[in-house]
Amino acid sequence: MDQNTAASKYRFVLVGSSWRAQYYIRIARALPGVFELCAVFCRTEEKAALIAAEFGVHTTTSMEECRSLQPDFIVVAVTKTVIAQVSREWLDYGFTVLCETPIAVDLETLEQISSYAAGKEPKLVVAEQYQFYPEYIALRKLLEKGVIGAPDFLMISVAHDYHAASLMRAFLGVSADTAFTVTAKTFSFPTAETLTRYECYTDGRIADKKRTLAAFIFADGKTALYDFDSEQYRSPIRGNFLKIQGCRGEIMNHRIAYLDPRNQPKVSELILESRQVKTESTNPNFHTVTEITRITFEEEVLYMPEFGLCGLSQDETAIAHLMKHTAEYARGNATSPYALREAMQDAYMGIIMRQD
Repeated sequence: MDQNTAASKYRFVLVGSSWRAQYYIRIARALPGVFELCAVFCRTEEKAALIAAEFGVHTTTSMEECRSLQPDFIVVAVTKTVIAQVSREWLDYGFTVLCETPIAVDLETLEQISSYAAGKEPKLVVAEQYQFYPEYIALRKLLEKGVIGAPDFLMISVAHDYHAASLMRAFLGVSADTAFTVTAKTFSFPTAETLTRYECYTDGRIADKKRTLAAFIFADGKTALYDFDSEQYRSPIRGNFLKIQGCRGEIMNHRIAYLDPRNQPKVSELILESRQVKTESTNPNFHTVTEITRITFEEEVLYMPEFGLCGLSQDETAIAHLMKHTAEYARGNATSPYALREAMQDAYMGIIMRQD
């Protein structure tokens, strides 16, 4: 990579104006020296005007204008049911595409993507961000160091279907080609609603919420138990849980119990240091952002912010990581940060889980 290329900003066009699309706008604002949002492509003039007024960004309804801007990559953040179709449109124009998750919501679409990609190797990256969360980067480094031995069992309750599938395979070291069996069942339980994407509820309203339990058994013997509640992402009364076991110890959330080189038992903690960043957002989800500043284990630093302190949450930090590495992939300086084969397998696992 030459110095001029390395020093230039990563330029992108954003297709869509959804809840997830707005993450990319916030990231570009937080990291103006790293990313340049060339334009937001909207389907209607009305939507384009609304987004321009709300976020102060350049919007357009002209695909030709977007193409003429020659961005490093296109972000596709539209409705799940048409993500694959819209992504293919931009791929056919010769662009590298970073599309929101999932790449497919049903087996038919997944097969269409497989047929489309056969022999083409399109530069399509799916924005599966969870494995790039600062805390999960740190945990994966611990696993790579062999602190608990080779991981072979996992209990996960931190994210839903395709996100969880990605984490299962990342933590257990399972390749996308590994066969598996799954048994799953979805239940419905009355649950108090507290926080949505846009507002808080304080009236104690109750609604039925789905909870899925699943057991994945991989061909190499590794096993993952999945448990997730549809209310879990934001609810203050529904917590996350992660347990990873190997022959020499286990990780339970941030607690690590293991045998040292002398085979003596030890218990340590993964230490997450953070700061609270106030924003001007009226959305209760973004009014205060928790930014990870450092992660250590027994005084060893496992994570430092890739972009420095910039006021981004773990979710946004992980997406920014994908954006940077997608741009380098587009420029021919790196491989894909999340191979399409991996994305398709994780989407498949999510689809199969919902079918059982």
